[in-house]
Amino acid sequence: MSRLALFDLDNTLLTGDSEVLWLDDLRDRGLLDAALSARNAEMDRRYRAGEVTAETFCGFYAATFAGRTPAQWQPQRDDFFDRVLAPRIPAAAQALVQQHREAGDLPVLTTASSRFLTEPSARALGFAHVIATELEQLPDGRFSGAPLGTLNMREGKVVRLRSWIAERGLDPEAEMARAVFYSDSRNDLPLLRAVGFPCVVDPDPFLLAEAGRAGWPVLRIHRIS
Repeated sequence: MSRLALFDLDNTLLTGDSEVLWLDDLRDRGLLDAALSARNAEMDRRYRAGEVTAETFCGFYAATFAGRTPAQWQPQRDDFFDRVLAPRIPAAAQALVQQHREAGDLPVLTTASSRFLTEPSARALGFAHVIATELEQLPDGRFSGAPLGTLNMREGKVVRLRSWIAERGLDPEAEMARAVFYSDSRNDLPLLRAVGFPCVVDPDPFLLAEAGRAGWPVLRIHRIS
């Protein structure tokens, strides 16, 4: 396998957070009550500050899909991607992924957002390999409203990546030692520290300071808001 080029999605390749924007869109369409909208804003604040647990964060957003099957949600999700998310994928982000692809690296998207919500963004960016938080489904196919398995957030990103590499019959230590990982978030410090070539993207002051201490490169992506 070629070198891994790992990418976070939200606020890295995408301008904004998929799940926060999902609830914002439900609110704007009159499908979300004021109390849940306020919790969404507070969850976003706590995530950015590194204050919320992976269980609380992923569980909150998993609950928004409860009661319907993927097929029932798909039209609304795809419309949300077309209207809200697609315009938030900068050309510079697409070019960065393509640059690694042309160099012979293997691009992998690794995100705390749910696989179901992430799928259209992954397709638009050309990712064949995605590691994401999984959503539990009931025997009848409906989402239960809970996440499933190891959450792909903080230390969970390291655990999931090691498993993903091992499933391909490769040595996780060796592959991670030569992997590059791009992320904007302090929540990704465990994986940034676990790879050989971390790179922070449009970091907040906290992550910028961490990058300065560690000597990590800082990438700025041109974004149109």
